[in-house]
Amino acid sequence: MATTTASSISLSLNDRITAGIIALLVGGFLVFGAGLANSAVLHDTAHDVRHSYGFPCH
Repeated sequence: MATTTASSISLSLNDRITAGIIALLVGGFLVFGAGLANSAVLHDTAHDVRHSYGFPCH
């Protein structure tokens, strides 16, 4: 039987704010980048990702 242990790291308020801002910037970039990108680019990217993971798509 496997045993797992978990530990937590206490982060300062400044570290949490920095991580939150970075997460918002990355998330905003992904949402607006996908929302404003040419649909052919998104299709081709999704197609290439499926092939890289070994999923058949056609």
